Amino acid sequence: MYARMSAIPEIVTHRGGCHCGRVRFEVDAPAEIDALDCNCSMCRLSGFLHLIVPKSAFRLVSGEQDLSEYRFGTGVARHLFCRHCGIKPFYVPRSNPDGIDVNVRAFDRGSVQRLTVTPFDGEHWEQHADALRDLSRDERRDG
Repeated sequence: MYARMSAIPEIVTHRGGCHCGRVRFEVDAPAEIDALDCNCSMCRLSGFLHLIVPKSAFRLVSGEQDLSEYRFGTGVARHLFCRHCGIKPFYVPRSNPDGIDVNVRAFDRGSVQRLTVTPFDGEHWEQHADALRDLSRDERRDG
């Protein structure tokens, strides 16, 4: 899984963005985060630490006009980068196109109480993708 939440997690608003500050976001997620470190070609090269959330938990605060998009392979994933500084603070993942995958490394300091990083074998994505399918499920809406 790209992010596992505690049984009864304390939900906080994490704020973050790109390096130059043009792209800013907020995400409601646990204060204690279990993120995944994927070894696929894209994530391995960029150092992205994954936290997949429902779209309802994510808010783009500023910089929509500053985002560039990159698609490859199946074209389902929408990799979004700041066109000025090149940082990818979040994207729409192939495994959960109804959600947002936020880079925990793009969070401002101070909101994460504990970070656990678990390896994910994205290099063999097809064999492991099912483990990611429900991560964008909105517990509040989907029950």
